[in-house]
Amino acid sequence: MPLPVRWSGCGGIFDYDAARRRLGELNAQAEDPAFWNDPVGAQGVMRERTRLESRMASIDEISRDLADSITLIELGEAEGDEAVVAEAEAALILLQKTADRAELEALLSGEADGNDCWVEVHAGAGGTEAQDWGEMLLRMYTRWAERRRLKVEWIEESPGEEAGIKSATIRVNGTDAYGWLKTETGVHRLVRISPFDSSARRHTSFASVGVYPVIDESIEVEILEKDLRIDTYRASGAGGQHVNRTDSAVRITHLPTGIVVQCQNDRSQHRNRAMAMQMLKARLYELELRIREEAVKAEHDAKSEIGWGHQIRSYVLQPYQMIKDLRTGVETSNTQAVLDGDLDDFMVAALAGQTRDKSGRANKTTEEEED
Repeated sequence: MPLPVRWSGCGGIFDYDAARRRLGELNAQAEDPAFWNDPVGAQGVMRERTRLESRMASIDEISRDLADSITLIELGEAEGDEAVVAEAEAALILLQKTADRAELEALLSGEADGNDCWVEVHAGAGGTEAQDWGEMLLRMYTRWAERRRLKVEWIEESPGEEAGIKSATIRVNGTDAYGWLKTETGVHRLVRISPFDSSARRHTSFASVGVYPVIDESIEVEILEKDLRIDTYRASGAGGQHVNRTDSAVRITHLPTGIVVQCQNDRSQHRNRAMAMQMLKARLYELELRIREEAVKAEHDAKSEIGWGHQIRSYVLQPYQMIKDLRTGVETSNTQAVLDGDLDDFMVAALAGQTRDKSGRANKTTEEEED
């Protein structure tokens, strides 16, 4: 039996007893013979059930480890075994970190935090260097998803003239994908010795990241046909692994907002159009969420300049090694680990900052930039 848990944070409360009752309701629904007659509704129920099971399993494990450590301390003290006591106390210190992480995960209570998401990367100022940086970011997020055993689906890619990408879109599928990755929305700045500069000079490059929740048919987003401009074109990628090489790529522009989405991963123009419409609905839904959560800072504005003054994080590879988040102050000199997908420290700090913003408490920001 887990210890009584009612974790309250800046963004929400996880009530274990209420979660257990809700899980019972969801299990009862899943056992109904007519459950899968409504596939969309059934998938929503299964997603919610998976999230609750994961949350409750984390709490159960923490509760067991806490009880075991307390028991060890009591036994060690009774027998005068200082080594056992010290070992149990060290385990408690590690357990505190686990509990802190579980509390943050419990705060992923936003309307769409549990959803899959689209991740868009666009190269900004810096030419070929920026396009290569865009591809590095895309690899970083793919590696992060693999670490969490999330599925990545390639949607669209526009390659650079010499290297890298001008833009690309992937879909990340899995529990809380949007809740975590939304913290990456913004402009990312890279400083390094350019591999494309024969003089080996230091270059500064920018790329923007936009993250939008995948929505299902239970969420209605009204889109008028007269507000759309739909263009078809030949896919510009290398073909094979990620994109096709037929005249089936689709680009949709939402005229009132200026939002542009495109899809070229399928040989069927019809399926690419359907996927692009899903992406557009997700963008419009995310825009509505942003309007309703006015206190949430550092949200990506697709129309803002991708350059100086808009970045959320700096990645300095030369003349020293340092990655620093300009919103939270979190930094590390282990740049290769971050570029290989080790983003959790940055995401946790950004998530904690967003929940502080929602509660009215001051969010620590850091405006200093590295050269």
